[in-house]
Amino acid sequence: MPMQYDRRDVLKFAAGGATLVLGGMRLRAQESRALGHVEGQPVAAKVGMNVLADGGNAVDAIVAAALTVAVVAPHQTGPGGYGGHMTLALDGGKKITAIDYNSAAPAAAKPDMFPLNADGKVKGNINQHGWLAAGVPGILSGLQLAIDRYGTKGFAELVAPAIHFARDGFPADGSLIGSLRATRASLANDQTTARIYLPDGELPKMGATLHNPDLAAMLDELAKAKSVEPFYRGDIAKRIASAFKKNSGLVTEEDLATYRAREVEPLAWTWRGHSLHTPPPTAGGATVLEALAILKALHWDEWQPDDFRSPRGALEAVRLAWDDRLKYFSDPGKTDGPIGRLLGDEHIQNLAGKVEQALKDGKPVPTETDGRGATGTIHLSAADGKGNWAALTLTHGGAFGAQVTVPGLGLTLGHGMFRFDPRPDHPNAPGPGKRPLHNMCPTLVLREGKLVLAIGGRGGRKIPNALFEVLAHYLGRGTSIEEALAKPRMHTEGGLKLDLEQGWPDATAARFKEAGYTVARAPSAYVSAVWADAKSGAIRGASR
Repeated sequence: MPMQYDRRDVLKFAAGGATLVLGGMRLRAQESRALGHVEGQPVAAKVGMNVLADGGNAVDAIVAAALTVAVVAPHQTGPGGYGGHMTLALDGGKKITAIDYNSAAPAAAKPDMFPLNADGKVKGNINQHGWLAAGVPGILSGLQLAIDRYGTKGFAELVAPAIHFARDGFPADGSLIGSLRATRASLANDQTTARIYLPDGELPKMGATLHNPDLAAMLDELAKAKSVEPFYRGDIAKRIASAFKKNSGLVTEEDLATYRAREVEPLAWTWRGHSLHTPPPTAGGATVLEALAILKALHWDEWQPDDFRSPRGALEAVRLAWDDRLKYFSDPGKTDGPIGRLLGDEHIQNLAGKVEQALKDGKPVPTETDGRGATGTIHLSAADGKGNWAALTLTHGGAFGAQVTVPGLGLTLGHGMFRFDPRPDHPNAPGPGKRPLHNMCPTLVLREGKLVLAIGGRGGRKIPNALFEVLAHYLGRGTSIEEALAKPRMHTEGGLKLDLEQGWPDATAARFKEAGYTVARAPSAYVSAVWADAKSGAIRGASR
């Protein structure tokens, strides 16, 4: 049976923040703030809060936080990270928009550029690590576009904290050290990367100060230019392209010069008086919406939470959404995407019927796809007291991305090309200028026209599932966001392999095994959210 929660389990908020405990699951939470709130990586969130206190809006705050986290969490993202998406709501939700700053493949990219061996794996992992794994970095372009159109402060001011941390140093926390320990051998293959993150060839100790003076100098050059223009169409771009050429990579000056972050219309969907807004593909939000739409068609919100049918139904819904994702999704700018059909009533009702039949049969819905894991992402959520909200996700892909760094710039590159499917006939295969499918889904929720929630996650391919489950409980069951965040989660990518968090009872795990799943215990993605207090309207934040 799913875990039950008692409101008495909730600890009171302490001044400045506290840990909530719900049913044994621990959340990092913050007190309400009238001026707004930024939630996510702690150092970056503090920078964002300082921007709000200085009169900036939520867009300014989240851009400053993103630039900072690109320095202090170099295993998860960076200015050379491959990209991400953000969703913005301005003026109380009168305008809702999204920005796509996903990496683009170089013009020389081809569908068959990553040869496969007999078992279908890319030979030498050249799509994962090394210079062929990196496409055009999109993060700086996206952040610039956001502040140009919707911010109130300039790039030079917002990048100043990031320059400080790169020049004067930042502490190595447990997450960074853990990633360094896991990737130490492969990082050592690139001398520039190893020099920055493994000083003297050794793992840094907890709390040790790391510096990236070359990155500080590059960011300072951009600050003096008051924009990221030199990164894409200037001296910095020449140095980046030269490094690619020297190391047999494909990105050229022209690839950098033609790259543009793009503003796109979010996908929108409603359930029980709430409207949900998330970026379209190449982002991962469509998978979340499809799974939620199946639950809505099943009238899942009317099912008893303590009936095993409830988590089984949720599992089958997300498996079917993943099956569609891995078969059909790709860059809609380069191919005709099937999103309208996949989110249409006819298809959703058909999938809901498959779930009902699977529940009657006591067997999993047959699917055609399976997945692979990934890590290396950051999510930030922000809201100000003026009615502006932002949800932003940015990434390297896996830990330290492509695990190569541009000499003299301190610029570690993300592995955007790894997010393509290496099979040449797949819709998500590489192609000139094409943007790969990814898992990030920064999402905003309105209730009766008022902004109530900004949410997203980090954790690679586990992100869509984690968002789906939190939103299913929040939207479908009407639980508080704290309770929805605390509930134990599961992870699947369409196949029969099922990961359950430790919070799931052993009896429930046994029921899943009986139904035909291969069950393991594993953590979910890490979800961060800010929301408006229902009574006071003040902004609060929590993460788990």
